[in-house]
Amino acid sequence: MDSYTIGQAARLLGVSVDTARRWADAERFPTRREGARRMVDGPDLAAFCVQVAQEAAEAEEMPNTSVRNAFPGIVTAVKLGIVDAQVEIQAGPHRVVSLLTREAVEELGLEVGARAVARVKATSVFVDRA
Repeated sequence: MDSYTIGQAARLLGVSVDTARRWADAERFPTRREGARRMVDGPDLAAFCVQVAQEAAEAEEMPNTSVRNAFPGIVTAVKLGIVDAQVEIQAGPHRVVSLLTREAVEELGLEVGARAVARVKATSVFVDRA
């Protein structure tokens, strides 16, 4: 079973180390000591990640959609072509790049600094062991 330090847990949760420590101190997820380090067991961290995602989804008004992989973030770059466009969104620690029509970008008002949600629905997802 994998275990994570508070710092590693914070990176996986997309929050600061201080926030992860406060959550652990408030017993939102269990930790244990391994010498001087606080550790989180993988299954406990996974369950907490799901809980945090559900809380975030409930806090936001989400449209009716079949897409379950939503990455809320901020637009960091827009490259307009004659017909197409490339939009980059920073969603927490994730950089998402999407190719879409110029017309869609203009209709949505996508520009650097705008809030946006990247929604991903794919038939193939590749998973590597980190």
